Amino acid sequence: MAKEMQAVAPEAPAGSPPMKRVALSVLIGTTIEWYDFQLYGIAAALVIAPLFFPSVDPVAGTLLAFSTFAIGFGARPLGGIVLGHFGDRVGRKKVLVLSLTMMGVATFLMGALPTYAQIGVWAPIIMVLLRLVQGFGVGGEWGGAVLTAVEYSSPRTRGFYGSLPQIGVPAGLVLSTLAFLSVSGLPEDQFLSWGWRIPFLVSILLVAVGLVVRLTLAETPVFAKVRETRQEQRAPLVTAIRDYPVQILLAIGSMISTGAYFYIVNTYALSYATSAKTMDRMSLLTAIMISGVVAAVALPYFGAMSERFGRRRMILVGLAAMAVWIFPTILAVDSGNLGLVIGAYVVGAVLFSVSYGPQATFIVEMFDARVRFSAASTSFQMGVLLGGALAPIIAAALVTATGTVISVAVYVCLVSLLSLGCVLGVSRAALARGSADLDAREAV
Repeated sequence: MAKEMQAVAPEAPAGSPPMKRVALSVLIGTTIEWYDFQLYGIAAALVIAPLFFPSVDPVAGTLLAFSTFAIGFGARPLGGIVLGHFGDRVGRKKVLVLSLTMMGVATFLMGALPTYAQIGVWAPIIMVLLRLVQGFGVGGEWGGAVLTAVEYSSPRTRGFYGSLPQIGVPAGLVLSTLAFLSVSGLPEDQFLSWGWRIPFLVSILLVAVGLVVRLTLAETPVFAKVRETRQEQRAPLVTAIRDYPVQILLAIGSMISTGAYFYIVNTYALSYATSAKTMDRMSLLTAIMISGVVAAVALPYFGAMSERFGRRRMILVGLAAMAVWIFPTILAVDSGNLGLVIGAYVVGAVLFSVSYGPQATFIVEMFDARVRFSAASTSFQMGVLLGGALAPIIAAALVTATGTVISVAVYVCLVSLLSLGCVLGVSRAALARGSADLDAREAV
């Protein structure tokens, strides 16, 4: 990976920070943001139901816990719209600092929140409100991080640097999984009383580190050019919908299967395995963590390879592969064989990276700099909302209705084919039109 980074690293233009500092800001910030966001996904599968919805039966409690998990996704498009608006109006850097602060404070407060047994119905209400703040913050994070990476890089290296914010997802998953693994060995009563809180509380220290790095970064040269030429839009999302209606719809559709696959194998599978007693939580958390490490290494490699083979082609290959590979992955979890599960998750992480590595750059290249933050953030977050937020709920309902976990694999396969069709619908002309200012990057 270091060799790959060295091979594609561009020379920074005069007055710009070194690309290493840009990369560090993006990597640290997105990793912390996704650590915070995905902590809740693991908690939803393990502790939210018994601690915050104890008065309902286990199945209903699990569905309620996953519903609160989904609420965070509901806030992500709103965060993408609102923070994207300001990202296109006042700049990328300010939004990145704000989103990281919101996420860190909300996650810390989750760890300090009393349970239902202590304050009654206020416990789940406050938890839902904090989850909304999390979703709002991460809704602006992705767009700001991707645009910072892409708008600083040269046309020859956008695929690589655009993949760096994507690393935050598996890296955050690894850290959040490690955090829960470190407390999962506690006796059950201690884990439920205070052990689960520790991963949430330490988030505030990580956020402090991320803010120090981000505050040293200047505004991107591409947005600086927009501000210099006074091209800021009064309502950037409205302009984007007017100028790029088809691209927005196709970008949304291209993300649906990515969200569904990721949250089925990393969130729903954890709940299914522990409730069906096919595997204990520590074994599956270990498999998830290993796959996250593999993805974190594979993502920048496939991001860089998209310059050679084309982003559209690589995304199509990855989506088609995930549509097939979800079947052995689900069957491996159902078998309870740890070796099979680790193997399935590792291969799945590689196939996921083939499409997810180039996907961020692919989406931002659809739109021009005046509206790029609003259009790309809204498209990405709406796609993940439709794919990821509902996936654990739909999966739980499908297994209850059909009596077989294979129905979950069929569902993921179908949405993968839907996303594949959307990627096919994006024309090369549309990508060239949106990325014209990026292609002129060296003249900025």
